[in-house]
Parts: sequence; structure tokens; C-alpha cells
Amino acid sequence: MMLKDLMTVGETVETGAYEFTAERIIDFAAQFDPQFFHLDAEKAKNSVLGGLCASGWHISAAMMKCNVEAIKRQAMVVIEAGGAPPKFGPSPGFKNMKWLKPVYAGDTVTYFMRFTGSRPIHNRPGRNIAEMTYEGRNQKGELVFTVDASVVEFD
Repeated sequence: MMLKDLMTVGETVETGAYEFTAERIIDFAAQFDPQFFHLDAEKAKNSVLGGLCASGWHISAAMMKCNVEAIKRQAMVVIEAGGAPPKFGPSPGFKNMKWLKPVYAGDTVTYFMRFTGSRPIHNRPGRNIAEMTYEGRNQKGELVFTVDASVVEFD
């Protein structure tokens, strides 16, 4: 089974939500993006961002965490119904990644995936490229993140 067998083009599903606590923001930033507005709430108040906010890479990583968990949940549903879930491989890449608004300590971002298409890999029989757009919205419903992504699927 391929993703195109489970979803129609344009269909959107919620993949999960992630709370960006001050502790999570600081822990991530200390390891991967140690800029002061991700590390120090007091200094961040005087930045252009106006407060402690998550790294864009943290927002992206949280999207992937929610995505993987959603794939596992959907696989269980398909298996319980007697089917074989899609087999995903690596991603050949992404484009148009945008961090549209700061995600502040205390914000919760809910992520969504919209299936945008599927195409065969002509020189690799039994493999497709599935394409999707991911979005993240904060608790106010504001769009804070978006990216177009793709993944290899196997028959």
C-alpha cells in the first residue's frame, strides 16, 4: 500500500502537537542553536523577538517527531484492518521551509500534513516519491511553520 491509497490529494491530517516549554527551548538551543534569544529569557526580552523563543530547527524537529508518531499510529490502524501500511524510506529533501512567526516559551504548536501528490521513480520500479506540505499552528491558530517535503515509498 502507498500513501496515495490512504489519502486523496489535498487531504490534510493532524499529526500531533508539541508544547515549547522554556526548559525544552533552552535544552535544544544549548545543543544545536546557542543564540541568546533561545537561551536567556532576560536577554531575549530586549531582542527583536521580544522574548524567549524556539529555534526554527527545534520547531522543525518537533514537526518530525509528531510526524513519525502519526505514521506509527496510522500503520497500526491499517494493520488492525488487515492491510499493509506504506513503507517509507528516506527523504530526498525538502523546500520552502519557513518559520513565519516566533514560537515562544509556553506556546503549543499543532502540526498538520497535507498530501500533495505521488509519482513513480521511473528508474526504480516499485518506488514512488510521495509529496506533502507540513504546517504548524500555534494555540491561537496562527501559522508559524511550513515546509514542502517528500519521501521515498516502497511497494
